Amino acid sequence: MSMARVLVGVSGGIAAYKACELTRLLVRAGHEVTPILTPEAERFVAAQTFEALARREMPRELFPHLVEADLLVIAPLSANTLGKLAQGLADNVLTQTALAFDGPVLAAPAMNPRMWAHRATRGNAETLARRGVELIGPEEGDTAEGEVGVGRMSEPEEIFERAQSLLEKREQLDGLRVLVTAGGTREPLDAVRFLGNRSSGRMGAALAAEARRRGAEVTLVAANLSVPAPVGVNVVPASTADDVARETLARGDADVVLMAAAVADYRPAEPEQAKRPKDGNDWTVTLEPTTDVLREVGERRTNGQLLVGFAADTGERGLERAREKLAAKRADLIVFNDVSREDIGFDSADNEVVFVSGEGERRLEKASKEQIAAAILDEVAERLRGGG
Repeated sequence: MSMARVLVGVSGGIAAYKACELTRLLVRAGHEVTPILTPEAERFVAAQTFEALARREMPRELFPHLVEADLLVIAPLSANTLGKLAQGLADNVLTQTALAFDGPVLAAPAMNPRMWAHRATRGNAETLARRGVELIGPEEGDTAEGEVGVGRMSEPEEIFERAQSLLEKREQLDGLRVLVTAGGTREPLDAVRFLGNRSSGRMGAALAAEARRRGAEVTLVAANLSVPAPVGVNVVPASTADDVARETLARGDADVVLMAAAVADYRPAEPEQAKRPKDGNDWTVTLEPTTDVLREVGERRTNGQLLVGFAADTGERGLERAREKLAAKRADLIVFNDVSREDIGFDSADNEVVFVSGEGERRLEKASKEQIAAAILDEVAERLRGGG
């Protein structure tokens, strides 16, 4: 693995001394390490200690080059800094850096067990996990105050190993072109009304962000997203099923195609050009099938292209249809999620999916869409290496 630029953020708490060992391990592995301590952390360990270990001065203000690093590790992450990050506060160089940084973030919480158990802290931790921050620990054991419980920071060796694994992923898709479709299409009924679905585009946006983190050149074909598109990806707006088909097929030479958009299967056959006035009569609309984009991509794909389809359906019969879809659409993998459940899927920040492939099926437990996106791209990387 090549040398990486790693920011080591240290917040207040007795576990700050353990971050010295983490810094030493990262430097010994050949990485360029920049320590960033909060004022509270400097009450426990002097900045000079980290500067000597990293052979690099600690920044006293936010420099643009800081956010060009490959990884931000925050260890320990105190309850206070966790709360600030969850709320997007930026009152010191570490929180400013975290807010401006769009690469992978690894954080190791450490605090009194009662503080970790508090609902506010747990809510903040869940918020960070949903945004794609990787949390490690805390562990069970003795804490500084002599209490036993969950709150102790993970050991530096463990944090170092997880950091190495995240850094390896950043090169996984290096040089590859990844095309992601996301969101829900809108088929016009008249000048103002449309036939649509509840897809927010969150899953596709998470896939695009994760692919970019792993070094890919990413294009996002975006159908009416209700979440922000990730930074650093090429966004192509596509409102209708026809638009998605046109923009996707025009980029059919991508190395990986992830079809996460909820594309309408039917559209009004004769949309009215003006707004149809309300007149008390029934309005009968004939729907006609749209282009099957996934099937088209499957039929046209070139050698070596990896194609992943998504199936939002209901219950066991939906899973059965996902199996049929795998063969009919010539995809390598179908990601099925059950939209009959209210706690996952279209309107939710969470998802629970089943990977359906020629090799069998694998269910992923309920997790944030960012975590599901990471698992999908792990599977993609494995297949590109020839393991699938």
